[in-house]
Amino acid sequence: MEKDKSKKEIIAKLQKEILLLQGFKPASTTDHSIGLGPVEQAFPNAIFPTGAIHEFLCIKPECAAASQGFIAGLLSTLMQKGGICLYISRSRSLFPTALYAYGVEPHQIIFVDLDRERDVLWAMEEALKCKELAAVIAEVRDITFAQSRRLQLALEKSQVTGFLLRTAADRITSTACVARWQISPLKSEQREGLPGIGFPRWQVELLRVRNGNPGSWQIEWIAGKFEEVTHTAIQDIPKRKTG
Repeated sequence: MEKDKSKKEIIAKLQKEILLLQGFKPASTTDHSIGLGPVEQAFPNAIFPTGAIHEFLCIKPECAAASQGFIAGLLSTLMQKGGICLYISRSRSLFPTALYAYGVEPHQIIFVDLDRERDVLWAMEEALKCKELAAVIAEVRDITFAQSRRLQLALEKSQVTGFLLRTAADRITSTACVARWQISPLKSEQREGLPGIGFPRWQVELLRVRNGNPGSWQIEWIAGKFEEVTHTAIQDIPKRKTG
């Protein structure tokens, strides 16, 4: 028993050292939850990775819209202390006024509209070097591993959080991003005594996370925060072709 305990302690210590080498900080009293509830337990040290690139697979327009809403909920926490977010794309699809529903002021978002895909990636890389920004979001059709690595290197000093919306994912290539998400819309439910169609609800799939535990959750945005509806094991997620 003592031998097994010693092995577990050695493994746990090595895991912590590896996480530190890879830029994951240990939990501390100064860390604040991003508000994702049980989803945060999937990340190393149960901390949502900031200062990293998160990619979102947006194969369908409705998935892109769901991803934008989900990211807006994350921004409401990331931008609590102020700061500006850059939204870079070729054909902007986000309706700025909708950000109010997630506690984000539209004037906190600077939209950069460009003509060429390579310019979008260049602008994101340069923006990620600016430590005064709270976050950078970019819409791209696809991205190579080398391109994603350049983005990750760009934010190593600034520690800005980046979000990539990949709108063309016929063949999902490997990237250097810390996490790969797929957000799908779910039918909302009306609340008794409240008008309208209900609060935004999504199937949140964390398909890949570095040194973490992928999973799938049904999440609702209600009263200015994320709440879990149900939980599904990663084994129940249909397998996708990945590179």
